[in-house]
Amino acid sequence: MKWTPGLMKWGIRLYGPYLGAGVRADTIAPDWRYMKISMGLTWFNRNVMGTHFGGSLYSMVDPHLMLMLMQILGNTYLVWDRRAEIDFIRPGTGRVSAEFRITDSDLDTIRENTAGGGKYLHTFDVSVTDEQDNLVAAVKKVIYVRKKK
Repeated sequence: MKWTPGLMKWGIRLYGPYLGAGVRADTIAPDWRYMKISMGLTWFNRNVMGTHFGGSLYSMVDPHLMLMLMQILGNTYLVWDRRAEIDFIRPGTGRVSAEFRITDSDLDTIRENTAGGGKYLHTFDVSVTDEQDNLVAAVKKVIYVRKKK
């Protein structure tokens, strides 16, 4: 499905789990190569220690690289989340955010490795930071990409 960045921003804001957790799409670039997502600390995403629940931190970063690649590569590619790893560095308090970037180099590598029809697993690194730009969590996302037959 082809989305516009504006429609995706509203979709993220109104998606049930994100609505409850307070996840917002702050910015989505017109070319889908950049996205900024943020989440405030609320009663719904707070853990027993009064900081961001780890599951909410991960869900905040979960689907976006896959969704961005789907829009960039179009319907001739199959794109799936394959694997993720999150390292919690420090407690998240207040508003936290994550920035997602897909570079020309990423796209060249993906296209080169899928040109023959085989699958390719591409790894992206994403940082979740607080309002003082302190690292809260480091995330590795592995995305499965293959040209459709």
